[in-house]
Order: sequence, then structure tokens, then C-alpha cells
Amino acid sequence: MTATHSTRMLILGSGPAGLSAAIYGARAGLAPIVVQGMQPGGQLTITTDVENYPGFRDVIQGPWLMEQMQAQAEHVGAQMMYDQIVDVDLSERPFRLTGDSGKVYVADTLVICTGAQAKWLGVEGEEHLQGKGVSACATCDGFFYRGKKVVVIGGGNTAVEEALYLTNHSHDVTLIHRRDSLRAEKILQERLHAHPNIKVLWNKAVDRFVGGGTPEGLVGVDLIDTVTGEKSHEPTDGGFVAIGHHPATELFTGKLPMDEGYLLVEKGTTHTAIPGVFAAGDVTDKIYRQAVTAAGMGCMAALDVEKFLAEADFEAMAAE
Repeated sequence: MTATHSTRMLILGSGPAGLSAAIYGARAGLAPIVVQGMQPGGQLTITTDVENYPGFRDVIQGPWLMEQMQAQAEHVGAQMMYDQIVDVDLSERPFRLTGDSGKVYVADTLVICTGAQAKWLGVEGEEHLQGKGVSACATCDGFFYRGKKVVVIGGGNTAVEEALYLTNHSHDVTLIHRRDSLRAEKILQERLHAHPNIKVLWNKAVDRFVGGGTPEGLVGVDLIDTVTGEKSHEPTDGGFVAIGHHPATELFTGKLPMDEGYLLVEKGTTHTAIPGVFAAGDVTDKIYRQAVTAAGMGCMAALDVEKFLAEADFEAMAAE
């Protein structure tokens, strides 16, 4: 027999946005259900040192932070479901969603916090050295490379912006691009080329991230010239992969308006185009993509849900 779970507030995703929404929703008496998805805890569970989340004097660990957020959400009344949604019906309220487990979720409101994943190169050493010198977020991890040599891989706006940002911490920043021209906006390119602490390696592709030392960390990248095939090595302490992100929105293709895969919301709110459906965190944010901004948007979503349900309840009472 198929299990059915009904709730006033269903949250997809259990990163900072989803768990913050759960905390606020539970405290408002909405007894939210959180479907945790394929990566419970979100991207912070694969992040080691976190130094920019407010409230902690010392460096904390990403997985520990997410454990604490989940424990807090459960403590105030949120229910966690270890499931992955595979089908969504948003044609009418209550919404109906089906999990990979076969469970059915019926919800008066839906908060989408499925996040986004950084695109990786998929080369040798990349996954092994993540958190040991290889990163996909200069804003998150740049501080740890103060006074050290760093490289940025990519050629679009994100790569150029990260290279410029890293000059706040490093006097030796190298941008590695597989072509002979950048795709970034012209004004960003001008700033990049004018900066004395940035050099560009053209027509170079990363073949391997090289680890070494005790404890092991990134010590360099092996490169291949995309024109000549010549191999070279670039020593570095930090490698930042900046080739874009994938918002996890495949389920909602054709169901909700998007911009380059990111869910669109009304300005200043978390409302999507469908009343009762809300979006928060990296799934709708292609600019900031920080844990603290995601958590803030999760709070916004819960407050938007609470107001939406109060107005719906009032209308229902008035119609009786």
C-alpha cells in the first residue's frame, strides 16, 4: 500500500535554505515535512572549513553546521524524509508529489530549495583534493589562501570575478583558460588585464590536480596546451574551478518559469508564478550563492508561506 503524507508545508531540499525554512515553518505551527533529496545537507556537507557563517568565532566544519541545523529543525517540529522526488503535479492545490520510494506527498504549499551544484572539470585529482586546495567558490574559501599562489580555471564572468576577488588575498593569481579569448563581459576583462597581480595562461586545459606534502594538499596543476598539445606544470596552493553551476530544477521544467535553469521569483519575495509554490536559496540565486544568503531566503520563504496560508484560510472561512 502506498504511503501518503499530507502537510501544510512541504520543503524540497535540506541545505541552509530548506532547513531555515523548516525552522521558521515549524515555529509557526505548520509542521513542515522536509524531503531531503540526493544530498542531505546540501553543498556544505562536502565543504570542510567554514569561516564566513555568522555566529562562530572559530572555523567550523560544513557537515557539522548542517547537522546542527537539521537537529534544530527537528527539535522545533519539522519532519525529515529521506526520499527523492521524481514527479510533481502543480496543476492544482493541494500539490501532489511522488518520491523515489513510492511515497506520495500532498501539500498545501511547496517550498523548493533543491539548490545548485558547481560544475567540475572531472579530471584526475579534482575530487580527491576538494577541501585540500581545490574549491569551486573563491568567496567561500579565498581567505584561506592569503599570501599564497592561486589559480582560477574558466573564461566567463564567474572566473574573471573570482580572479579579481582573489587579489584581495593573493598577490599571485593566474587565470587558466582553454581558449585564446574570454567570454566574460568587456568591462570585467578590462579590469582583469589591468590588474598587476593577475596573469592569464591562454589555450591551456587542466589535465590533473597534483597533491603533495603532509598533510596532503594541492601543490600544482598539470596542463595541456589545447593548440599544440604541449604539457606543462603550474605550481599553486589553491585551485578554483569557475565554470558555472547547475541549478537542480529538472523536475520543474515546463512547470515553472526559469532563467538559465534558475527558478524565477517575484522581486523581493520567494513567490514563483504558481500561487502556493515558493523557491529559496541557490535554486533561484545565480549571483550570491552563499550559505547565509540561502538561509535568509529560507526564512523569507517560510514567512511568505505563513502569510499565504493565513490569507487562504481567511478566504475559505469567508466563503462558508
